[in-house]
Amino acid sequence: MFEIVYNNIEQNQSYETIIKKVVQKCYEVEQLPENHLVLTITLTTPEDIQRINKQYRNIDRATDVLSFPMFEKQELEDKIRLQEFTEEDILGDIVISIAAVEQQAKEYGHSFEREFSYMVVHGFYHLMGYDHIEEQDKEIMRKKEEAILEQLKIQRNS
Repeated sequence: MFEIVYNNIEQNQSYETIIKKVVQKCYEVEQLPENHLVLTITLTTPEDIQRINKQYRNIDRATDVLSFPMFEKQELEDKIRLQEFTEEDILGDIVISIAAVEQQAKEYGHSFEREFSYMVVHGFYHLMGYDHIEEQDKEIMRKKEEAILEQLKIQRNS
């Protein structure tokens, strides 16, 4: 289950379609109970994401995506293995700057859909406890992200 919040951004059905498709595939691949693990995705402006980044991470600059997980990686893995979820469990929050998605899509020569889908998947895997600080961890995370996009047939330069 997921919720989409628009923060100083107009509601857009195509954003919601992309999010739904990507989140459902992520939940399916990671064997998460879609109806018991809540995810909130906030779509916002560069100014708002900068404010959030400064407030919660003490980094005073805009970014493309932020993730705020509710579980430690091992704790979530145990819950998945044991299927111990309640209706109130929250996977976490993802915040995405739509302007950054548009800019990066142009910069990388991707479609908006590809770049936006990547941001959703990237944020999702941060909520799952993955990161890209160490090269070996980055490799694992990238493989998971690309596998989701491949299954959805969302390719680079598309």
